[in-house]
Amino acid sequence: MDYATLEPSLYTVKALFILDNDGNRLLSKYYDRELYPSIKEQKNFERNVFNKTHKADNEIAFVEGMTVVYKSSIDLFFYVVGSAQENELMLVSVLSCLFESLSQILRKNVERRCLLDNMEGVFLIVDEIIDGGVILESDPQQVLQKVNYRADESPLSEQSVAQVLQSAKEQIKWSILK
Repeated sequence: MDYATLEPSLYTVKALFILDNDGNRLLSKYYDRELYPSIKEQKNFERNVFNKTHKADNEIAFVEGMTVVYKSSIDLFFYVVGSAQENELMLVSVLSCLFESLSQILRKNVERRCLLDNMEGVFLIVDEIIDGGVILESDPQQVLQKVNYRADESPLSEQSVAQVLQSAKEQIKWSILK
């Protein structure tokens, strides 16, 4: 047995994806490029995961040697993928944070049409929760605060997206100038 592969790692999440109720990809982020390097391989994996989970009422599955936690809502399926040795509770905390954060910005209307209408907010949320496979945040309130969303405002206005992009540009500019 190779104990080096059992070393704890910050790179907890291998992939995160959202599929519709037909198994079609709406959003996917793969953090381990070696795992499924091509889009075709990614979509095959997603199809296998969907086929194994879409009629099940569990919250966890093991597919192709990977630990997959999932949740469905109306016509959406949310998946967080980790290695076979990964702690399921860590993956579930990411999944819960993602779902709760999306539920807030979509005003509890977590379904395909609303998700597609708010994709820029969805991407911002995913990027606040996970960076390169490392879990940054698992508290939905902190995530919403970071993406500049408050429950009493309309979902992510154009101005808040522009502010986030401008802030990112400033950070990149300063990191290059250092």
